[in-house]
Amino acid sequence: MANPGRLAALIRGWIRAEAGMSRILLATLVALLTFTAALFGGFLHATNVADELTQANERRLVENQLDVMMRSLVAAESIQLTWDDAIRAAGGQGFAWNPAWADMYIGQFLTTKVSADELFLVTPQGELMRAWHEGRPASPAAFAPLATQTRRALAEMGANHAPQHGAAGARTLADTAWPQDARGRPLPRWTAGLTDYRGRPAVMTVISILPDTDYGLLRRTPNHVVALRYLDGAMLGEFAGQVMLGDMRYSRSAPQQGRRNSVALSAPDGQVLGFLSWQPNEVGPLLRRRTLPLLAGYLCFFVVVLVLGSLLVRSAFKVARELAASEAQAQHHALHDPMLGLPNRTHLLQRLAATLTEVSGGKGSGTNGSGAHDLLGKQVQVAYFDLDHFKAINESLGHHVGDDLLVQAVARLRERMQPGDLLGRLASDEFVLMRRTDTGREGADALGAELMAIFAEPFKVFGHSIPVTASCGISWAPEQAQDAKALLRNADIALFRAKQRGRARYRRFTRDMDATIRWRQDMEIELRRAISMNALSMVYQPIVHVGDGSISSFEALVRWTHRDRGEIGPGIFVPVAEQCGLMPQLGDWVLRKVFADSQAFGTAEISVNLSPLQLVARDFLPNLKALIREERVDPTRFTFEITEGVLLDRSERVMQLLNELQDMGFRIALDDFGTGYSSLAYLRTFQFDRIKIDRSFVQGIETDIDAQSILRAIVALGRTLRMKVVAEGVETQHQQQLVDAAGCQYVQGHFYWRALNYEQVIALLATDRVRNLRVAV
Repeated sequence: MANPGRLAALIRGWIRAEAGMSRILLATLVALLTFTAALFGGFLHATNVADELTQANERRLVENQLDVMMRSLVAAESIQLTWDDAIRAAGGQGFAWNPAWADMYIGQFLTTKVSADELFLVTPQGELMRAWHEGRPASPAAFAPLATQTRRALAEMGANHAPQHGAAGARTLADTAWPQDARGRPLPRWTAGLTDYRGRPAVMTVISILPDTDYGLLRRTPNHVVALRYLDGAMLGEFAGQVMLGDMRYSRSAPQQGRRNSVALSAPDGQVLGFLSWQPNEVGPLLRRRTLPLLAGYLCFFVVVLVLGSLLVRSAFKVARELAASEAQAQHHALHDPMLGLPNRTHLLQRLAATLTEVSGGKGSGTNGSGAHDLLGKQVQVAYFDLDHFKAINESLGHHVGDDLLVQAVARLRERMQPGDLLGRLASDEFVLMRRTDTGREGADALGAELMAIFAEPFKVFGHSIPVTASCGISWAPEQAQDAKALLRNADIALFRAKQRGRARYRRFTRDMDATIRWRQDMEIELRRAISMNALSMVYQPIVHVGDGSISSFEALVRWTHRDRGEIGPGIFVPVAEQCGLMPQLGDWVLRKVFADSQAFGTAEISVNLSPLQLVARDFLPNLKALIREERVDPTRFTFEITEGVLLDRSERVMQLLNELQDMGFRIALDDFGTGYSSLAYLRTFQFDRIKIDRSFVQGIETDIDAQSILRAIVALGRTLRMKVVAEGVETQHQQQLVDAAGCQYVQGHFYWRALNYEQVIALLATDRVRNLRVAV
């Protein structure tokens, strides 16, 4: 029998050993749980800190991008407002104040260039001279909410200098000392900030108007332009794309604490105008989803602690690299075109300014070593070019075709680029190529010929063989300009001249091109005066029925006889009206005159040409209906002739307008048929009453068998679609016979009648011998 004392001692030993092991296990479990909790808590804290740092970086990125955006607006405005003509026409320097010039080149042109919503021309004291809303003159009352802020900004701008370079000195004017650079060029004074305009947040810029070549024009403190661009949905969408942040919104009050990040928008005086908020990029949840399985495995396998720590370190480094890459990508997008990856306007101007400094031996020209000295004395060529009729290609074949066409064009350009060249994209199909050459004019000719050769071969896009040409303007510095903005402006003027000369060519900038611009300004002023003073006239060319030679209708044509310049053809003044925004007024004058003259024409039908700009004007239909009631005319007597330019976008609004005109009783004719990209497509889009064959198909038809075949095909097509066909430009009997043989129903041309004035039409309609009068009057 066992000793009871020894048995009790053994039992107590077992209990103590089990208790010790339990204590060890408990201590180990507590240590594991504590370490795991500390590790998990530290991990959660790290992810929260990562989210906080990410959101802080996003806020800094948004604030920096707001500053970049405002500086970009100032840079874009400065290009247009640093101009000799601007300082002459804007008043304040002893020259006559020119409101018409300001309406065109400040109100309209500057609105288009910088997408400004409100513009104001003010004196140095802050007094309003002119106001524009969306490019049109506005009531002076629109300036009242900004008057105090503008005066304060003008008073504080004395300490502000050029946006890119410091002032080298000051020039003494009649009322102030104005900063200037080392070459004596006046530097712009400006300010930019956020403001509240009638309850809407907006970017407000104030910038001075300065001369670009004749610095002597600056005699006293110049007038300034105040520009507003609203922080609306479109601008916020563009801004969000630049900083790569989603769901960008504006609100008056601070967003509730939650899952949205935000920055306060403050005016220069510190007033909070509202808040920009967006959906932040959260890295914490992503890290937790990736790492939690590893943490769960750690509870079972203590040895995984070291592996887990390694994964956490690598994950942290990965997040840092992703944040750095995201910031670098945002910076890249701020300076490059997102579709083609080319430098944008801001980047291009920066590089161009730096290159001009290098070639002129300015500050920083030797920072790149001995190679920088090789640039001294060289000319910097700037070729400003775009694709001819790109919008027509884009709309007729599709935007995907247009995008691929741009990609192929850029690929060809890159193949021909030389070391040191810079290719940038300014707009949809507008590009700039910068090249350094040893000579000015010869280098420009070589560059222009090379660019034209690039577009000599057609492009193959999605099975389409598309012949594309380009128009180009070239200027070079320092021979023709001293800074990047002036150089780019000169190239833009030369591009405009190339388009005037028929496109598919390049033009070098010359000083007389500025004179051409002034000629266009004078022509615009005189045309505006001619319309207001009823100095234009209408003539009417008969449209003849081929079968019996009788007159079926008349086409109304506008004429302008200037008291000094003599007869000015429509081919000259109509494009001027379209380019300067006078087309709605000119078209209204034509309709009013034709409706009034038609009262004496009995039941004769009259065709009237409609400009695309006139038709799409918002007040076209209301004005037309009011004119019909006022003149008491029958719409069924009139045919509106439109070109395919009206239908380029095939928008629902254009189709609705044309259908409503037909419902009112007007007939619709497609003019200049066969000369555009998509004439056949338009016949499917809309049921025209009449198509007019362009005179280019009739001229030379006597010896051109192909033209005769095309003419017969067009006539057959018109008959199949139940449309009357009119052939324009019939000038000889042989042409008349060929047109008749092709089956054309109606003709128009000097073989039958020249255009008749009002009295001649009255006399013609009064005779019963109309069918026998076959000799041109």
